[in-house]
Amino acid sequence: MSGTAAPEAVLRGVVDQWKSAVDAHEPEKVAALFTEDAIFQGLRPCSVGRPGVAAYYDSQPIGLTAEYQVLETRSLADDVLLGYLDVDFRFTDRPAIHVALGIVLKRVSDRWYISHYQVTRLG
Repeated sequence: MSGTAAPEAVLRGVVDQWKSAVDAHEPEKVAALFTEDAIFQGLRPCSVGRPGVAAYYDSQPIGLTAEYQVLETRSLADDVLLGYLDVDFRFTDRPAIHVALGIVLKRVSDRWYISHYQVTRLG
């Protein structure tokens, strides 16, 4: 990968798939974007692996949507990217939740997966 455009394009490609699956309330599709041993820290206790990711997103209310902005990306190695995002989770029946999202992507074969996901609630 060269320059900052390539890492950001990779990050956006994965995060766009995540957003689409979150918005459609498809927890198994969200989980499939993660590595088998992914560390996941949403707004509740941490889990490891796809089953925990699927359970977390399955428990979210229908109508939840995510809007994001990429703030920073870094290539940590040929097959590892770091992203830092600003995300608003919107609900149909209550105010949005604003979070910072740190995400690590790992390339496995020819595909990128989320290997670490951690949100911090802001405000």
